[in-house]
Amino acid sequence: MAKKKATGRRHPLASVTLLLVGLLATGGVYALFTSSATAETNASQEALIEEGGKLFAANCASCHGMALQGTSQAPSLIGVGAASVDFQVGTGRMPMAYTGPQAEVKPPQFTEDQIAALAAYVASRAPGPAIPDESLLQGDGDAAIGAELFRINCAMCHNVAGAGGALTEGKYAPHLSDIEPAYVYEAMITGPQNMPVFNDHNISPENKANIITYLKFLDDNPEPGGLGLGNIGPVSEGLFIWIFGLGAIVAITVWLTAKSN
Repeated sequence: MAKKKATGRRHPLASVTLLLVGLLATGGVYALFTSSATAETNASQEALIEEGGKLFAANCASCHGMALQGTSQAPSLIGVGAASVDFQVGTGRMPMAYTGPQAEVKPPQFTEDQIAALAAYVASRAPGPAIPDESLLQGDGDAAIGAELFRINCAMCHNVAGAGGALTEGKYAPHLSDIEPAYVYEAMITGPQNMPVFNDHNISPENKANIITYLKFLDDNPEPGGLGLGNIGPVSEGLFIWIFGLGAIVAITVWLTAKSN
């Protein structure tokens, strides 16, 4: 009697076919959601840039030009990047309250969302330094390395304790106490006003984070060596000691001499 053929057995390619179908389905769904998310992100970014353009036209173009080309009253903003806008507008330096040797720090005139929109608009016109990543702003680097770098690159203007100092023609280097880490980093990569630019070849991102760590250490440990005399610098402090210290010694000497007579 002939045997019946076995039924219910899978074809050798069935498993491979099912695997391919599953991969294609998964890939299709992923591509669909990714495309939707990308499209939504692009639309959101375009809306942000459009809002920034309106804010720029209403508040900045009269000085910097409609095409960011600059005028006789203000410099070009082509290529300054989002970091420069975030620094200048976030610290209230821009818009300037009045014309002077340099822009003064004051309360910001725009909200955080408006500043982000302005930064996105300027960055969209030409490439430039971007707003730094949060991982570089935590103040968890090496304070000792940061202190050495600060003394070499920054202390001649900002004072070794970050107390600031006078420059020429009525300009000055501002103090660096209780400054937002993002603004410190942005100042280094954009070189606002009289400050030089420290790009990643001059000072690496890691070492910029170390400098921020040193400044945070100064904020958390004011006057670690005792009376700071206002952090006016070694020359001024030395002159103070020379005049008042030596004067006190002379006064005591005269008093002891007069008493003995």
